[in-house]
Amino acid sequence: MAIDIGGTKIAGALVHPDGTMTATTRRPTPRAVDAEGVMAAVAEVVADLSASPLWASAVRCGIGSAGPVDTSRGTVSPVNIGAWRDFPVQERIAAELAARGAALPTVLAGDGVAMTAAEHWLGAARGYANALCMVVSTGVGGGLILNNRLHPGPTGNAGHIGHISVAFDGAPCVCGSRGCVESIASGTAIARWALDQGWTPQAGYCPDGSDAPGAARDATAAGVAAAAAQGDPIALAAFDRAGRALAAAIAAAATLVETDIAVIGGGVAAAGDILFGPIRSHLAQYATLSFVQELQVVPATLGTHAGLIGAAAAATMLLAPSAASEPPSSQSPYWQSPSSESASSESESAKSAPAAAPTA
Repeated sequence: MAIDIGGTKIAGALVHPDGTMTATTRRPTPRAVDAEGVMAAVAEVVADLSASPLWASAVRCGIGSAGPVDTSRGTVSPVNIGAWRDFPVQERIAAELAARGAALPTVLAGDGVAMTAAEHWLGAARGYANALCMVVSTGVGGGLILNNRLHPGPTGNAGHIGHISVAFDGAPCVCGSRGCVESIASGTAIARWALDQGWTPQAGYCPDGSDAPGAARDATAAGVAAAAAQGDPIALAAFDRAGRALAAAIAAAATLVETDIAVIGGGVAAAGDILFGPIRSHLAQYATLSFVQELQVVPATLGTHAGLIGAAAAATMLLAPSAASEPPSSQSPYWQSPSSESASSESESAKSAPAAAPTA
């Protein structure tokens, strides 16, 4: 079972060992409500899942959430869910499950860690023993696979590459440090820097498709990417600057723990070669030691599936086999359920040829 909690939606699914999802459901994340109001939406998602005929076959529950998270305490304080501060989401969801007859082991993972688990199981990092996976969107987050194991760290925040400093005298970051990757390479930072340099969104970048005078212009990173694709020098410089920051951080992480691949997802990654071209170009300047010179940088492949698939994968990787009464698989760091029917229901494939994997 997987539950994915974000600033715009709360989603749930039952996940089969081959990565297909059934009984998928979602609710919009409530606004202008207190903590219990948000939890009520989570409870509705759990109620929807419990109506599945396969509900009783679920063996574990993975919870992916926007951060910050503290997995040592099972709490979250998402920047985009203001009503939740140190909210005990893991305990509350476990209680909801138990109330509906599913007293399952649960695990909490931040969204960057969940995305990492997803991409290692079914996505672009599949087959790599050591990987850095990143989400580059309104913020920059990430996670690590080391020796084929998800490595969330004591509080679930290992791999949070967005707050590595790559500019010692750089601008202040919202975290309190200076020159963080996030303050240079997030979608918000890209757009802000371009506007500060005099870039003006032009006709043709309107979110509503209108070029009429006075129509809204897209002053986000997507608008900057569209301008860069047409050769705008400021827009190109904004993405080159972001790519250099990301390259420096990726090289630093690879040098520290010898990752083989960096997988980048999130809204900014949708810019394609506008982003990946500068990253790969600058990477050669930073990844200079022999053991990191072959480091690859590739786009994530799971897209919107990553949250739920990652929550299920994280649960399988982080919960001991005895917690779900399953033997470890000799084929994979994930554990294969005795029955492919033990997790789910409306079948939706996340990847055409998945590896042996979790039942959640």
